[in-house]
Amino acid sequence: SKMTVKAVKMPCTAPNVYTKVPDGGWGWTIALAFFFVEALTYGIIKSFGVFFNDLMESFDETNSRISWIISICVFVQTFTAPLSTVLSNRFSHRFVVMAGGVLISTGMVTASFARTVVDMYVTIGVISGLGYCLSFLPTVTILSQYFDKRRSLVTAVASTGECFAVFSFAPAITALKEQVGWRYSLLAVGVLQLSIVICGSLLRPIIIKEQEEVKAQPPEEPTETKYMLENEQTRTSIESIDSGVEITTSPSNVPGNTKAEPKSEEPKEHAQILVENNSTPPEQKTKLLDFSVMRDYSFICYAFFGLFATLGFFAPSLYIIPLSLSLGLSKDHSAYILSAMAIAEVFGRISAGWVLNKKPIRKIYIELICVVLLSVALFAFPFASEFWGLMTCSIFFGFMLGTVAGTHIPLLAEDDVVGIAKMSSAAGVYVFIQSLAGLAGPPLAGVLVDTTQNYSSAFYSCAAGMVLGAVFLSLVRPCKAGLCRCRRQSTEEGMAVAVPDLPDDFIEMDIEKQKIQEKGCDGI
Repeated sequence: SKMTVKAVKMPCTAPNVYTKVPDGGWGWTIALAFFFVEALTYGIIKSFGVFFNDLMESFDETNSRISWIISICVFVQTFTAPLSTVLSNRFSHRFVVMAGGVLISTGMVTASFARTVVDMYVTIGVISGLGYCLSFLPTVTILSQYFDKRRSLVTAVASTGECFAVFSFAPAITALKEQVGWRYSLLAVGVLQLSIVICGSLLRPIIIKEQEEVKAQPPEEPTETKYMLENEQTRTSIESIDSGVEITTSPSNVPGNTKAEPKSEEPKEHAQILVENNSTPPEQKTKLLDFSVMRDYSFICYAFFGLFATLGFFAPSLYIIPLSLSLGLSKDHSAYILSAMAIAEVFGRISAGWVLNKKPIRKIYIELICVVLLSVALFAFPFASEFWGLMTCSIFFGFMLGTVAGTHIPLLAEDDVVGIAKMSSAAGVYVFIQSLAGLAGPPLAGVLVDTTQNYSSAFYSCAAGMVLGAVFLSLVRPCKAGLCRCRRQSTEEGMAVAVPDLPDDFIEMDIEKQKIQEKGCDGI
């Protein structure tokens, strides 16, 4: 049977109405918008390192104080995730993403006129950081709503926007700096990020309305018609005598409620009964932020997985070049290692999406395998002592990072975690919890490096966090299965108690009494 996409033709600003998840349609446009949003958010954040030396020289600040610009930006981006969820549910994903694009551009353009590093903390760290949150999270959330079977593959491919951005933006910004300086280059980046507003305008809301099936006449006749036909020969009409009413064996005439009604009112009465029996309870108002996910043990375990795994997401990219230089490699060779990591991440994201798109497959277990292998890659870095050893570790790490980074948020939509119905609220809470590790991860690795005077300790700390994340991820499925089992048992117990209270067949009892009365009338 073909899927009915729209009931009526709607303007381009109205929601798309589907009878089921389309797995395509306007979703392909959403995927393209998400690709550019990824490039203009995380792609710019990862490419911001090209400004580090210029900022240190202009503001006469240390590397650690300049690095706090991105640390504050990432923290604000993840910490304000619940706000993004509330605003999206209140106003729409389109409006929130467009507002986020304006904030990002405003922060970047204003930062180009900054005079101190504190100005950078406010403009890029707070203003642009809030804009990054409002732009990224609603986009990935609405993309998940447009896809079901292809969700993992489409999200993984679209998320490669940040990887391609690192390839293109870093050299382009470097070349532009040599021509016009870092301030005008930063201004150009801010103007470019204003195009997120265009991406946001493409995010048409989606409404899934299950098609009401109008069934043909069932094999069994309706109860009322059936009994009226059975008793047609024996029914006694006293309509012509004096009362103007007739007695029928309608189900509406139950014991204690049998009344003589005017004939003209009978269809109206039956219609009212059918409406009452088939009426559905009014739909509940959508919650702006559903904190009920915090009572779901499977989500709690998944949130702890995200908390600890985030410790291993950022530090390797920051410390791979210092580790290479400490081993005596040149700057060019160190840059090649970082580029290889980014290329491998692209293939990792696409491969993970392709594997998770296969059916039947338990996606949470595939994610667990990828996290375990990512932990192995982190442990392997300190044992590399020359160029090809670091290159191998970087390629392996980049590939496994892509498999996890491109799928850990979309997996919230799977039934093993919270499901698509609570995806929006769960994503807000999940990213909010991640913000703690995003803020503490790089400084923690830096403290260990300063204490041990060895860059290998940063990779050990990341690997330890990833191992803890794997432990909590392994508990997600058992918690969900146990919770479903408990709910099923309680439901069955409730049904077992309720069933004995129901009468066997009150309609047939009423019909038998009515037949006796009618036969008595015939005898008289």
